[in-house]
Amino acid sequence: MTNPSFFAQVEPLQLKLLAAKTGAVLRAGSREKVEIHTAGPIEAADDGAITFLDNANYLEYLATTSASAVFCNEQHAGHAPEHLNVLVHSNPYQAYAQALNLLFPTSMRPQPVTGETSISKAAYLAPGVECESEVVIEPGCVIGAGASLGQGSNVLAGAVIGEKVQIGRHCTIGPNCTITHTYMGDNVIIHPGASIGQDGFGFAMGPGGHVKVPQIGRVIIQDKVEIGANTTIDRGANRDTVIGEGSKIDNLVQIGHNVVLGRHCIIVGLVGISGSVTLGDFVVVAGQAGIIGHVTVGSGAQIGGGSAVHRNIDPGEKVMGYPSIPADLWMRKAAKTEREAKNWRNNRKRKKDE
Repeated sequence: MTNPSFFAQVEPLQLKLLAAKTGAVLRAGSREKVEIHTAGPIEAADDGAITFLDNANYLEYLATTSASAVFCNEQHAGHAPEHLNVLVHSNPYQAYAQALNLLFPTSMRPQPVTGETSISKAAYLAPGVECESEVVIEPGCVIGAGASLGQGSNVLAGAVIGEKVQIGRHCTIGPNCTITHTYMGDNVIIHPGASIGQDGFGFAMGPGGHVKVPQIGRVIIQDKVEIGANTTIDRGANRDTVIGEGSKIDNLVQIGHNVVLGRHCIIVGLVGISGSVTLGDFVVVAGQAGIIGHVTVGSGAQIGGGSAVHRNIDPGEKVMGYPSIPADLWMRKAAKTEREAKNWRNNRKRKKDE
């Protein structure tokens, strides 16, 4: 393999610099001038790599890893062999993520692929588009009249930005995204193929047919939001759809009109959030879960994968199941069902043997 990585690397970093940048403490005896140039999983990392341990199930690999250094907590550090350089941190995975950012800075967001350093002649900008300094717009992009792009933002190949859309500073709009009726803050990342601001699914139903309800709201995306590939976010019907600061949305998520996400929510792939749902801050919705319309989910709540939420969820509550129930109750019911199924199989086998 002539090109083992798609990501440009910076110069190797010494352990003492990694420790300073991540807030880790080098264990006594660790060689602070060892150079790190790559990263990998603890069981497969090579010499020159940084790795991490935050799960006791991988503890055995501390003795055999070929990595040059490992992030781990103080408890696990005591199990590391003397020759292994150890960076002690209370949150090893977070420290490892910071180290990856330093080693592979271009991996953090979609990158320009055509070599453009400004606005391509093969892009179309309608009259009245405003761009601050250091904006990159790649070939095939279409920017509607009156749109504005903040300093250092990149719009990658084939993206369409509707008229009057406002994009903040240092944002990245991935290839083939479509963004309309949207106000976007700073440091937002939109991955390829996402569609934001299209009209929501609104119809006044009746025996004579269904009358389409005009969707006249907007999408408000606050600072430091990340939105995954092929995710769709509908604009509001008669008020705004809001994505709160720091929230992270995975691929293939559907967010309906008038939805309000609080700050720092985590929405995992294939989740569907129906119209007019409100999520508080720091809510986690695991993969393939669905939330019906007009439900409120309190701050800090967690919704298990594949769940169907049909009622309001209290702050901090954990739910699972279809329909969703408190997570501890769901687990007890699942265990009881498994016991009953096992007993049925054993009884059936015993009768057959008789």
